[in-house]
Amino acid sequence: MTRRTAFLVLGEILAWWAGLALLWLVFISSVDTLERIVGASAAAAGALLARAGRRAVTWR
Repeated sequence: MTRRTAFLVLGEILAWWAGLALLWLVFISSVDTLERIVGASAAAAGALLARAGRRAVTWR
Protein backbone atom coordinates (compact mmCIF):
# COMPACT_ATOMS: atom_id res chain seq x y z
CA MET A 1 0.00 0.00 0.00
CA THR A 2 1.44 3.34 -1.00
CA ARG A 3 1.46 6.35 1.26
CA ARG A 4 -1.17 8.08 -0.88
CA THR A 5 -3.48 5.08 -0.66
CA ALA A 6 -3.05 4.93 3.11
CA PHE A 7 -4.02 8.61 3.42
CA LEU A 8 -7.07 8.07 1.20
CA VAL A 9 -8.18 5.10 3.30
CA LEU A 10 -7.69 7.05 6.52
CA GLY A 11 -9.55 10.04 5.08
CA GLU A 12 -12.48 7.90 4.04
CA ILE A 13 -12.72 6.23 7.44
CA LEU A 14 -12.50 9.59 9.22
CA ALA A 15 -15.21 11.06 6.98
CA TRP A 16 -17.52 8.11 7.72
CA TRP A 17 -16.71 8.37 11.43
CA ALA A 18 -17.46 12.10 11.56
CA GLY A 19 -20.77 11.68 9.75
CA LEU A 20 -21.88 8.77 11.90
CA ALA A 21 -20.78 10.46 15.14
CA LEU A 22 -22.71 13.59 14.18
CA LEU A 23 -25.77 11.49 13.42
CA TRP A 24 -25.42 9.82 16.82
CA LEU A 25 -25.33 13.21 18.55
CA VAL A 26 -28.45 14.32 16.71
CA PHE A 27 -30.44 11.30 17.90
CA ILE A 28 -29.48 11.22 21.60
CA SER A 29 -31.15 13.42 24.19
CA SER A 30 -28.45 13.70 26.85
CA VAL A 31 -24.76 14.15 26.17
CA ASP A 32 -22.62 12.82 28.99
CA THR A 33 -19.22 11.13 28.97
CA LEU A 34 -20.54 7.60 28.62
CA GLU A 35 -22.76 8.59 25.68
CA ARG A 36 -19.78 10.19 23.94
CA ILE A 37 -17.67 7.05 24.38
CA VAL A 38 -20.44 4.76 23.15
CA GLY A 39 -21.20 7.07 20.22
CA ALA A 40 -17.56 7.33 19.17
CA SER A 41 -17.13 3.57 19.39
CA ALA A 42 -20.29 2.84 17.44
CA ALA A 43 -19.31 5.40 14.81
CA ALA A 44 -15.85 3.82 14.49
CA ALA A 45 -17.34 0.36 14.00
CA GLY A 46 -19.82 1.75 11.49
CA ALA A 47 -17.08 3.58 9.61
CA LEU A 48 -15.02 0.41 9.23
CA LEU A 49 -18.06 -1.56 8.09
CA ALA A 50 -19.07 1.18 5.63
CA ARG A 51 -15.60 1.14 4.09
CA ALA A 52 -15.61 -2.64 3.86
CA GLY A 53 -19.06 -2.59 2.27
CA ARG A 54 -18.05 0.05 -0.26
CA ARG A 55 -14.93 -1.93 -1.17
CA ALA A 56 -16.99 -5.09 -1.64
CA VAL A 57 -19.35 -3.32 -4.02
CA THR A 58 -16.73 -1.43 -6.05
CA TRP A 59 -14.08 -4.22 -6.07
CA ARG A 60 -11.26 -1.95 -4.91
